Amino acid sequence: MYRLLRYGVALAIALLSLTASADLQQRLDALAPGATFELPPEHLSPLTIKVPGVTVTCAPETVIDGERQGNAVEIQAEGVTFRGCLVRNWGDNLNELDAGIFVAREARGAVVQGNRLQGPAFGVWLDATPDVTVRNNTIRGDASMRPNDRGNGIHLFNTTGALVEDNDIRQTRDAIYIETANHNAIRNNVMADLRYGIHYMYSMDNLIEGNVTRGTRTGYALMQSKRLRVLNNRSENDENYGILMNFITQSELRGNVVTGVSQGQTAGVAIGGAEGKAVFIYNSLYNTFAGNVFADSNIGIHLTAGSEDNQVFGNAFVNNQQQVKYVATRTQEWSREGEGNYWSDYLGWDRNQDGVGDVPYEPNDNVDRLLWKYPEARILMFSPAVDTLRWVQDAFPVVKSAGVSDSHPLMRIPTDLRPES
Repeated sequence: MYRLLRYGVALAIALLSLTASADLQQRLDALAPGATFELPPEHLSPLTIKVPGVTVTCAPETVIDGERQGNAVEIQAEGVTFRGCLVRNWGDNLNELDAGIFVAREARGAVVQGNRLQGPAFGVWLDATPDVTVRNNTIRGDASMRPNDRGNGIHLFNTTGALVEDNDIRQTRDAIYIETANHNAIRNNVMADLRYGIHYMYSMDNLIEGNVTRGTRTGYALMQSKRLRVLNNRSENDENYGILMNFITQSELRGNVVTGVSQGQTAGVAIGGAEGKAVFIYNSLYNTFAGNVFADSNIGIHLTAGSEDNQVFGNAFVNNQQQVKYVATRTQEWSREGEGNYWSDYLGWDRNQDGVGDVPYEPNDNVDRLLWKYPEARILMFSPAVDTLRWVQDAFPVVKSAGVSDSHPLMRIPTDLRPES
């Protein structure tokens, strides 16, 4: 008898909850375009917003619970603003694109602002939606799941004109993933405890500015994209790469600060060796690096697979265990119009006191290449044999291999490029 009574009470509560959810959905559907509606201070089931131009907000006690299935909130109309809500516990099916907030392609100009999201799959999914703003949201993944099984914090698919700014994203797979999405701006986001902070694939003419990554496996993974502007971002103590570039062309990287990339890659992470690299450049050409700081990492910059014809000037390479790792068939000149880079291990001199070294900085020689190819030979690093090899290549330049040369190295790091600034 007691079991029957308890079952009856639970069934009644469930029916009341379904009725309340259906009633709330009907009220949302009945809003006039442009209206403002505050969701009640209750535990709510998933909702869909279908009326254009409405603003939907939440009371402080409102919780929208996805009930571990599908999307918690769907925005299906143009010009909707959704703000100030706690959204949690949506579905975990990445193939079905389960998301805390799913913004459909019909929802041009939607604004998703000031929300708190926690759940297993995607936080905010922009599904080919033009001109969306995603601002000042806090997004947390499910830390109990393997990172690769989680969704991305904010996912832009085939999206144009989006503004993604001032979000705090942690413990998702990637914080912000941009796929075949052009003319978007990603600004002033803080990202930590992730696989990648910002991840670009097949995207053109995008701005990445003022973002911060901390403790990710890779801060900024830029892949198969063109004409990116990567300005004034920070990578702090990321593990494998601060900035990873794979087939990036015609892009500009200025004012970025990458420090403390020294842990080296973990199992299953891609190309490029086990050292921690401030910048890793793979098959990327015709890019400009100026005014950046690459510091306190295993390797400052590693170029490979035909990464040539890049302009590198006005940067600071500070206290990296190895400043440059580069193997190629052509020498690369890393200065422009008499301005080179600052190298903390430069041993040349400046007799005329013009702030520029009198002898070129050449970070890699034949001995370096020998040690890259045969790491076990490092035991001979300070032996007479290695000293003799270095003397021979200096005395007979004809045997010198192609590499990086900075003909105008800076004697002092400019004040505005100091890592602590």
